Amino acid sequence: MSTTTSTNPVVQAIVSGSAPQPARLAAANGLLPLPQADLLEVLVALRESDDAEIAEAAASTLAEQETEDLLTAAKAADTSAAVLGFLGTIAGRSDVHEAVIQNSNTPDAAIAKIAGILVDGSLLELIATNQQRLVRTPAIIEAILENPARSVEAERRARETKREFFEKERGARQIADELRAQGKTAAAEFFETADLNTATGGLSLEDAWLIAQHIEVSDADLDDSWMPMELYEELVPESAAEQAAAVQRVIEGERRESGSEVKPERIALIRQLMMMKTKDRIKMARKGDREARSILIRDSNRVVATAVVNNPRITDHEIENIASMRTVADEVLRLIAMNRAWTRSYTVIYNLCRNPRTPIPTSLGMLPRIRTKDLQTISMNRNVSEAVRRMAARLAQARSGE
Repeated sequence: MSTTTSTNPVVQAIVSGSAPQPARLAAANGLLPLPQADLLEVLVALRESDDAEIAEAAASTLAEQETEDLLTAAKAADTSAAVLGFLGTIAGRSDVHEAVIQNSNTPDAAIAKIAGILVDGSLLELIATNQQRLVRTPAIIEAILENPARSVEAERRARETKREFFEKERGARQIADELRAQGKTAAAEFFETADLNTATGGLSLEDAWLIAQHIEVSDADLDDSWMPMELYEELVPESAAEQAAAVQRVIEGERRESGSEVKPERIALIRQLMMMKTKDRIKMARKGDREARSILIRDSNRVVATAVVNNPRITDHEIENIASMRTVADEVLRLIAMNRAWTRSYTVIYNLCRNPRTPIPTSLGMLPRIRTKDLQTISMNRNVSEAVRRMAARLAQARSGE
C-alpha cells in the first residue's frame, strides 16, 4: 500500500486503494475537485495501478498538465517525494529537472535515476556539486559516470568524491585490517577514525600512513579525566598562516635547544603534525610515540602540550627533558611539578627550578629540596627570575652558616 504526503482523506483513500473503482477512475481522469498538489500526487500514484484503465487514464491526465503547474510543483517544499521523482523523468523539461534537482525533498534514489537519463551536461554538473548527496548515495556517482551526456566538470567532481570518500575509505579499512593482523592495534584504530577527506582539510592516505607509524597508544589505554571542560574553549580553528608559523616555531625551538640544524626528515614530520587540526594534534599527543611527543610538547596550544604529559607511554627520561625546555607551556611545567612520582627525581625538580618558564611559586616551593651547590648555581643564573635567585641565595647562605 502506498503512503501519501497529503493529509486529504480523499487522496489517502485513492492512493491506498480503499476508494471504490469508480472514484479512482474519476480521479485518474482529473474529474475530482482536488488542489493541484493533491491531484499530482494522486495521478502519479495511479499511473502505477494494476488496473490498466486507471493507469492509462492517469498517465494521459498527467501529460495534459500545464507546464507552469509542473514547474511550481517541482520547486515547492511540500511536494511529495513520489511526485518529485516523476517530475525528474519528464522529457524535454530542463527547467523542471533543475528545480527537482535543487529541491532538498527529492529522494536520493530519484536523483540517481535522473542522473542516469539526463541529456543536459550542465544539470549533471548541478547534481555533482551536491557532494553530500553523492556521499550519501554512491549510486548517483555511478549514474553520472555512466551517463554519456556528462560534462568534463561533472565527471571530475564525481570522480573526486568517489576517490575521497570511497576508494580512500576502502583503502583505509584494508590498511587497518592489516595493521590489526600485525598486532598494531593503536595504528589500526587511527586509520579507522582518521579524516581522509583532503577536500575538507583532512589527511591524504599517504600522510595518514606516515603519522600512523608514530602511534603506540590504543584507545583502551587512554584516560580522559585530565582534560577539564574549560580547556575545550581553546580548541579554536587555526588559519593556514597560524599553522605555518607553528611549524617554524617548533623547528626554531629544536634548533636552539640542540645547537644544530634540524634534519630534513625531522622537519617533514614536524610539518605533518603541526599542520593537523587542533583536535587531531590532541589525539596524536595522547596516542603518539616518543618522536611525536617530542614535537607536540612544543605546541603553543596548552591543551595539546598537556595531552603529551598525559600520554600513558611517556617516560621519566622524557619528563626530565621537558622540565628543562624553555619552549614548553608553563602549564605543562606546573603539572609536572604537581606529580609526586615525577618529582621524586632530583633531576626533574632541579631542571624545573632553573627553567625560566616554570611559574615562580612552583620554583620557590621546590627550592628547599635543591642541593646547596645547585642553589648557588641557580642564584647566579640570570635567566631565572630575581625572586627565585634571591631565595636560592638565602637558602644557600643559611646552609653554609650552619
